[in-house]
Amino acid sequence: MKINFTLKQLQLKETFSIAYGNYNHRDALLIELSHQGYKGYGECVAIDYYHINLQSFVLKLKEIQDQIKDQKIIHPKEFFTFLLSLNLHPFLVSALDCAYWDLFGKLENKSFIELNQLPTKNLTESSITISVGEIEQQIKKIEKSNWNQFKVKCKGLDKKHVEELLKLNRNIALDSNASFSDEDCVWLQENAKIQEFSYLEQPRPIDYYKILKKESFANWMADEDCQNLDSLDKLVPYYQSVNIKLMKCGGLTPALEMIKKAKELNYKIMIGCMTESSVGISAGCLLAGLVDYADLDGATLISNDYAKGNSVQNGKIILSGKPGLGIELK
Repeated sequence: MKINFTLKQLQLKETFSIAYGNYNHRDALLIELSHQGYKGYGECVAIDYYHINLQSFVLKLKEIQDQIKDQKIIHPKEFFTFLLSLNLHPFLVSALDCAYWDLFGKLENKSFIELNQLPTKNLTESSITISVGEIEQQIKKIEKSNWNQFKVKCKGLDKKHVEELLKLNRNIALDSNASFSDEDCVWLQENAKIQEFSYLEQPRPIDYYKILKKESFANWMADEDCQNLDSLDKLVPYYQSVNIKLMKCGGLTPALEMIKKAKELNYKIMIGCMTESSVGISAGCLLAGLVDYADLDGATLISNDYAKGNSVQNGKIILSGKPGLGIELK
């Protein structure tokens, strides 16, 4: 099995503004695993608030490429066990895990859906992100959009803005990216109108969630607080919902395990994304039949998508049905 990797830059259609900062592009690392003429693809992106250094990932890949080349074609779950032995960052594990699932499926001529017997009917619709900005601009974007689900980014809480958004009578979620105060959270979870929001995502910085009450008017959703399988038990008293992202947890293999456990713990589940090309989004789309919410608009936000596969069109998730993850480079 051969490995190739390339650094890419994803250009955003417009400035992406969240509580952590403003972004006009994202740097990405594309990984290609190949065998007998078939190629599988995976991807991870540099997110500054996760302190991701793609150059260090490239150095690590050069270090381990001989070990990957020596690997025989085995089941992806066995390959994932091998990846764990290499002591890699979860973002890099995710790119390798997804690339291998894509390659393995193409070699077997079976889709990831077939290999894991996943549902494909009634796929959850994806939201589209509305960046931090003037409330009038945010409302205008929602009203002009053909999408049905919206995730509105906040930088702190403005109660008047909350009232304005609720008046729209649309499927809206709030994502503060950890910018709400304890006082904000108390106000939100005690306000009956707040239950009209689909969910309220990551209200406080990591590990400052104990002000939250699961049994309240707010459907609190953990993002940065929910990194992996081990996060789920401790968050039960505080969060009703969790956002599972492939890069956070280490790929499709652990995401399937997380979804299973999250269901056992009665969480509502979202499959989420970072700002990714269709390489990363194609992988996430495959899990849409297992979850309650989807936020897979990453490829929609970029102007130079270098891949095609599963897609999101005005929120509707379209599965290609092709072998592996269905990814092809343009």
